[in-house]
Amino acid sequence: MQAEGEHLKGRGAQKNIANKFDKHQHEIRADFLNYCAHEGDEPQNLKTLFIDTFPKSIVNKVESPDVGMGFSLNPYQGCEHGCVYCYARNSHEYWGYDAGLDFESRILVKRNAVQLLEAYFMRKSYKAAPIVLSGNTDCYQPAEKEFQITRRLLETFYKYRHPVGIITKNALIQRDLDIIRELAKCNLIQVNMSITSLEEKTRRLLEPRTASIKKRLETVKKLSEAGVPVNVMTAPIIPGINSHEVLPLIKAAADHGARSVGYTVVRLNGAIAGIFEDWLKTAMPDRADKVLNQIAACHEGNLNDSQFGRRMRGSGEFATQIKAQVELGRKKYLKGRGIDPLDCSLFEKYRPGQLSLF
Repeated sequence: MQAEGEHLKGRGAQKNIANKFDKHQHEIRADFLNYCAHEGDEPQNLKTLFIDTFPKSIVNKVESPDVGMGFSLNPYQGCEHGCVYCYARNSHEYWGYDAGLDFESRILVKRNAVQLLEAYFMRKSYKAAPIVLSGNTDCYQPAEKEFQITRRLLETFYKYRHPVGIITKNALIQRDLDIIRELAKCNLIQVNMSITSLEEKTRRLLEPRTASIKKRLETVKKLSEAGVPVNVMTAPIIPGINSHEVLPLIKAAADHGARSVGYTVVRLNGAIAGIFEDWLKTAMPDRADKVLNQIAACHEGNLNDSQFGRRMRGSGEFATQIKAQVELGRKKYLKGRGIDPLDCSLFEKYRPGQLSLF
């Protein structure tokens, strides 16, 4: 049983938290913890549960101008990777779960994702535009090893020669290199690999169930050697935790074949602020106040900023320093590299019922 003040290993969030939509709230009382300790029981079930869902739609239009995508598709809701800073945690509350431990232990599996995607393609008025897998939660999280929904989606994208992007921090993507290579030959895919730190200790604390840094860099190299355009997301940059690694991260990305890099500055919106603070005080108690103060310095004195155009990059001295480091790294290590726009012209030729005049 977890002792008070002890970091809960293997999870990002350290506890369940209240769902803002619930009428009733609950808390774990000290007398209940004492009872569990006496009986040798765990006070909460941390085993991951996979819950089948059958949504009515699968492609989401992205309204935010800050995230660099027009449409997203998420085969899973919730993410077992357990990244403590993840902005997607808040979305779990809409499903009746909490943004803390529920987010990483109650995974919704969209069983009909492929059928919904094909139906989306068949709409007469539809015009091809890149769809990004993992706009919210990682399409290559551990659940994918069993359910293989992402692989079947990629096969569908290739069947219709439709452009697709991927955001992931899991080396499991290497399993699908065969289909990804074919998509790349037609300029139909771009992969965004998230690498937040080069220090394995930091990675284990921030992102407890993700692939190791070594495996992620290896994945960037293998994809790049296969002709797949790879962008490395050094995101989020967290002042006082990984902000000293900006240049080394960009160099490592370039050395392994990445064509570009992106970044964001961490912001703790919604329930994430409480989750992150609780995690920080157990995982890094010696620097908790410093980190929180520096994050606030990037967001007008707050832990979160919701203003479009500013929220993902921050403002103030720390944010300006981070931006300058990223620009320097791009000039120094990625000069002459870039990623071309994906090809949207092939789709009409491969969609059933579409006749060509030539």
